[in-house]
Amino acid sequence: MLKKQVPATSIRRRVYRYLHLLLLTSYLSASTLSLSTMYSTIPLAITICAIGVVAHSPSSYHFDPLKHLAGVAPPFDPLDPATDPAPPQGCNVTRVAILSRHAAIYSNDFDYETFIEPFINKLSNTTIDWTKVPILSFLATWKNPITDAEQEMLTRAGKLEATNLGVDVAQRYQSLRNPSEIWTSTADRTVKSAKSFAYGLADDAATIKIVEVSEGEEEGANSLTPYESCPEYSSSAGSDQSEEYRNVYATPAALRFNAAAPSFNFTPTDIYGMSLLCGYETVIRGSSPFCSLDVLSPNEWLGFEYTNDIQYFYNTGYGNPVSGAIGFPWVNATFDLLTKEQNTKSNDTEDQDLYVSFTHRELPPTVLVALGLFNNSAFSGANINETMPLDTINHHRAWVSSNILQFLTNIAIEKMECDSFGFDAGTYYRVLVNNSPQTLDGCRSGPGESCVESSLSTWLVERAEVVGDYGEMCQVDYSNSTNVLSIYQ
Repeated sequence: MLKKQVPATSIRRRVYRYLHLLLLTSYLSASTLSLSTMYSTIPLAITICAIGVVAHSPSSYHFDPLKHLAGVAPPFDPLDPATDPAPPQGCNVTRVAILSRHAAIYSNDFDYETFIEPFINKLSNTTIDWTKVPILSFLATWKNPITDAEQEMLTRAGKLEATNLGVDVAQRYQSLRNPSEIWTSTADRTVKSAKSFAYGLADDAATIKIVEVSEGEEEGANSLTPYESCPEYSSSAGSDQSEEYRNVYATPAALRFNAAAPSFNFTPTDIYGMSLLCGYETVIRGSSPFCSLDVLSPNEWLGFEYTNDIQYFYNTGYGNPVSGAIGFPWVNATFDLLTKEQNTKSNDTEDQDLYVSFTHRELPPTVLVALGLFNNSAFSGANINETMPLDTINHHRAWVSSNILQFLTNIAIEKMECDSFGFDAGTYYRVLVNNSPQTLDGCRSGPGESCVESSLSTWLVERAEVVGDYGEMCQVDYSNSTNVLSIYQ
């Protein structure tokens, strides 16, 4: 990250003051300090002073709330970890599968009805003169950017971001053929994300068929929304735990605002709704006054993020026993596709170079659990629930929702043919999350810590045993369920 530059005039003033002091000291000790020695220290003094001013300036701290908004964060590369996304030395990518969340929407209906709408209703009913409340003066003229009709719909920025993702994929994998099919769940926002992606990927998007996959509740694992068919999954899981920490982080902010505008009666729920508006308004209008650090401090934004981390940890993460079982069918089907012998002269479904699927926010984190990624206790073996305390932030956690749940969050599995120094020539597999290569625990002996094909099947069996069987873990109670994702066949 580039550090904020200190004005040159400020540096010069500090240098001149230092030199003045240095020359005065030298004059007073002239009997023991030669002129040559005295003047030889001046360039060094200038250098040290100038470097010191820039490197240790208290204003060099920078914080961007947009990178801490969890599921309402605009797309960004979190560099988590900061590993090189380029193929390792000697490796060429030959096939890829990508699972992506849809692009930015006007608002999730739950977020709007539970947090945003109650706050907006309070605003419309208050008689407070916001122009006399400095930190919230923008509320005097602020208008709600979300209508009931637009909820769940893709924003214009969302369509552009999905198109840009298509362009990025086309440029990244220039040697791969465009797919004949792209898959998506049937919701309007996922379908439009897939279509926008296709416009960026191909010169002629009409050559790509958009295959819509049912979001029904009795599809078993054979959909891009398998959580919908899992009776043991609850969309409200994690709400109690996240509310507990929401009250911890948001209460001081509510008290601060109440001191400035007592009659409004700000609550932790209002603070959370204001934070959501920062994200949603940004993807609608391009910016939001709610994102200002004069409104909420960096620590409060980190509290918002951690509240979401807790929510999704217990909803679709390691804190929910069924998460891995929900995500594993996509993992298994994807590796099955990539490992099969391919007819490179055919672009039938089973022979595509590139497989792309669009879904909702719930599926990607379950896939990450199935892969064993972003596990807080991966190397310690600690009780994983204890790694997400409800009264304080674990700043050293691996599970950070902003890095894995942003709009257009995506998981890519690459098949690579490698002939790299220090490794046997052969086929290897690599996982990237939002453009950051990840290491699969138990299968990382290849170039760039990739997984060698000869170890892949054993690793998949071990992961299946860890996460459990879909039907068994979900306690499926309908007759036509399946544990297999077969939409790509």
